[in-house]
Amino acid sequence: MVKWLIRRKLASFERAYQYDMSYAREILDIDLGALLAFAKIQKLTEYRRDVPVDVYYAVKLVGTMTEDCGPCTQLTVTMALRDGVAGSTLAAVIAGDDIVLPEPVQLGVRFARAALAHDLATEPLRDDIVRRWGKRALVSLSYALVAARIYPTLKYALGHGKACTRIVVGGEQLVPKRSEQRELPARPAEA
Repeated sequence: MVKWLIRRKLASFERAYQYDMSYAREILDIDLGALLAFAKIQKLTEYRRDVPVDVYYAVKLVGTMTEDCGPCTQLTVTMALRDGVAGSTLAAVIAGDDIVLPEPVQLGVRFARAALAHDLATEPLRDDIVRRWGKRALVSLSYALVAARIYPTLKYALGHGKACTRIVVGGEQLVPKRSEQRELPARPAEA
């Protein structure tokens, strides 16, 4: 009965966001307890306090694009648009066109990139965020970064990652400018 209810909820989410939840159904088929444990992080992904919605989603988008350039990024865009973030703001974050972003969003994007790079430049940006919006805003943005990376990482690890795709914002297709380009480690030489 519980699995049936979860499947219905997953199907509802898929319809609402045009997002493939096959990775979650696979986890459910393997172990209900594993999916229930994973579901506990949902509160983390929804925590947003004291920070403007456009800054929050810009940070989340930078985090998502670091791990994914496909369905998870599109889902973040869809959710942001539904929460009232301007499509032009999202398009600028995706394109890496920081100069056209409102100054508070620029701060969030710079913070996200620095934090993800473990850069010392994070410190003054963090201080600026706390000065402007308070410590709960800093926690919100930090959670946004962490949460943005969980889903794509899990999907790729389970074999559900998708090839890079164009992201649609307001009917316009955009190619994401990845925040970080990672190289896979070289395979060890066979003996």
